[in-house]
Amino acid sequence: MEQMLLVSIIINNYNYGSFLPQAIDSALGQTYSHTEVIVVDDLSSDNSRDIIAGYGDRIVPVLHTTNGKQGAAFNSGFAKSQGDIVIFLDADDYLHPYAVERIVEVWQPNLAKVHYRLEVVDTEGQPREISYPQGGPLDSGSIRQSVLSVGTYVGVPTSGNAISRQALAQVTPIPAEFATTSDDYLSVLIPLFGEVAAVETPLGAYRIHTSNQWAMTQVTSDRFHRIIRHDLQRCALISQYGNQLGYDVANDLYMRFVGRAWTRLASLRFDPASHPVPTDRPLGLTCLGLRAIWRYSSFNWQKRLIFSSWFIWVGLAPRPLAKPVIVWLFAPHHRPKFISWSLTRIRRLVSSPG
Repeated sequence: MEQMLLVSIIINNYNYGSFLPQAIDSALGQTYSHTEVIVVDDLSSDNSRDIIAGYGDRIVPVLHTTNGKQGAAFNSGFAKSQGDIVIFLDADDYLHPYAVERIVEVWQPNLAKVHYRLEVVDTEGQPREISYPQGGPLDSGSIRQSVLSVGTYVGVPTSGNAISRQALAQVTPIPAEFATTSDDYLSVLIPLFGEVAAVETPLGAYRIHTSNQWAMTQVTSDRFHRIIRHDLQRCALISQYGNQLGYDVANDLYMRFVGRAWTRLASLRFDPASHPVPTDRPLGLTCLGLRAIWRYSSFNWQKRLIFSSWFIWVGLAPRPLAKPVIVWLFAPHHRPKFISWSLTRIRRLVSSPG
C-alpha cells in the first residue's frame, strides 16, 4: 500500500486574532486527514495567544518571544514541521475543506509545488466575485525559464501554494533581509527546483482588508514605493540563485516584465515628488512598458492593445487625467460596474468570429 503523504499547514499570525479562528478551523477541517497544523505567533499583542491556547493539542503552537516578521515565522514553522508537502497559510486567509485532498490528488514526485486560485473575500469573508489572480490560467509545467528571463510568472500569493519539502530545504532558512517579503522569496526560487502544477479551481480564500500589507485596497504612493523596492530585491535574488545554479539570467531582467514598468510609471505620475527613482521619465517608462508588452509578454493581441493604450495615456496625458486610469488598473475592485460590463462586452466582440 502506497504511503500517504503528510501535509503540514503552517499558519503564520501577527495580531490577526479576529481572523485566526477561521484560518485554524479551515486547516483542522480538511477532508484529507493526514495533516498537521502548526500555528506560529510572531509575538502578537492582541488575543491571538488565548485563541491558540484554546485549541489544545489539536495544533502545534510555536510562540515567538521576539517579533521576527513573516520570514522568521516561516522558518520556525518549517523547522517544526514534518510534512512532505508544506502550505504556508496567512492567518487572515483560509482554506476550503477539500483543498488538501485536491492538492494530494494532483501531486507528483517531480513537483516543486502546486499552486491554486484563491477566492477574493472582504473583511467579513463575503466573496468579491473574483478569484486571484484575475485573467488567464496559472502557469504550470517547467516555468524556470520564465523566472530567469522575465523574473515572474502567473502565480498566487502565500496561501495559494503547496510546496515540496525537498524544494524548501534548498532555500531555507529564509535570510533576514527577506523577512517581510518571504512569500515572494519562495515564489521566485521554488520553481528553480522542479516543475509546477496548477489547480484552476479556488481552493481557499484571499482576504482583502485595510491591514493587509500588499492588498491594494487603496492606491497610494507608499504602496508603489514598496512594490518598486520589492521588485528590485526580487530581481537581485533571481540573478544570485540563477547564477549559482549555472543558469543564464537576463541582464535586463528588471524591465522585461510589464508589471514593473507600469508600477514605475504609475508611481512617477501619481506622485512625482516622492518617486524613488529620480532618473525616471514618463516617456522613457512608456517606451519600456511598450517594449515589455510587445516583446516579452504572452498577452493576446487584445490585451496588448489595451495595456499599450494604458501606457500611452498614463505616460502622456495630464496628471489629473492619468490618475483615474492608474486607479483603474491597480484597484480593479473599485472600478464602476459599468466599466467591468463594458470590458466584458468588448472582449466578446473582439473574440467573436467574423
